[in-house]
Amino acid sequence: MAFLSYLISGISLGSIYAIIALGYTMVYGIAKMLNFAHGDVIMVGGYMSFMATTNFGWPPLLSVLFAMGVCTVLGILIEQLAYKPLRSAPSLAVLITAIGVSYFLQNAALLIWSPNPKSFTSIVPFNSIRLFDGKLIISGTTVVTIVACIIIIVSLNTIVNKTKVGKAMRAVSEDKDVAQLMGISVNKTISITFAIGSALAAVAGVLLCSAYPILMPTTGAMPGIKAFTAAVFGGIGSIPGAFLGGILLGVIEILGKAYISTHLSDAIVFAVLIIILLVKPTGLLGKKVLVKV
Repeated sequence: MAFLSYLISGISLGSIYAIIALGYTMVYGIAKMLNFAHGDVIMVGGYMSFMATTNFGWPPLLSVLFAMGVCTVLGILIEQLAYKPLRSAPSLAVLITAIGVSYFLQNAALLIWSPNPKSFTSIVPFNSIRLFDGKLIISGTTVVTIVACIIIIVSLNTIVNKTKVGKAMRAVSEDKDVAQLMGISVNKTISITFAIGSALAAVAGVLLCSAYPILMPTTGAMPGIKAFTAAVFGGIGSIPGAFLGGILLGVIEILGKAYISTHLSDAIVFAVLIIILLVKPTGLLGKKVLVKV
């Protein structure tokens, strides 16, 4: 029963990683850039929800929508001001800019909200579920996190494969120049991608802080790195890959803490990533791309 409890906790944590990883994989798959400021957008989402519930007294659902709205605008601003001017620049310049944006958001949060940790109140009003005569207890936050992840994955997959916007995203991902010749607005498509990824980051930030109720300016740093690892693990650029990578990463982390060592759990996660990439460099669901020269 203990193993089942750990497994469910791992799936819940992995669901958060998967939602965050979607932002990385969409931006990389379409814009071919790594947005390392994505983890700090998670933190901003957490603070927005915290302010909405604590300072404004808004109900949980409204606070989540508020956080999503703010992070959507923030994601578009980051893309327009920091990344758009570097659209044709070397990848190293984009990477350095992303790191700079990350530190800017962290320090802005320090100035606005101070470095003191905030105690985050869970947005989930449901009680825990007790199974097997109370031997297995599943928190309401765990249930909501897993269900939210499934809904997001299915919805996003439908948008990408069935809608006009999704077709534009796939076209830009394939070849920006040809897509533009076909009448697709590359800039608009990339902005929409950042908007969707940032809105999902807000959801992930709220769920993360509900499960681990401590909020500070560096809250999104490590989850952001682990979610990027999950995206690479599953095959960066693949939506199902982000989901699979996030779930596996969460399960490995929780089982590593439970059965091996709480201090070595992160090392175990990254060691597994290295082994997977040695065997399959494109990730579990990644596809090998042939480049004509």
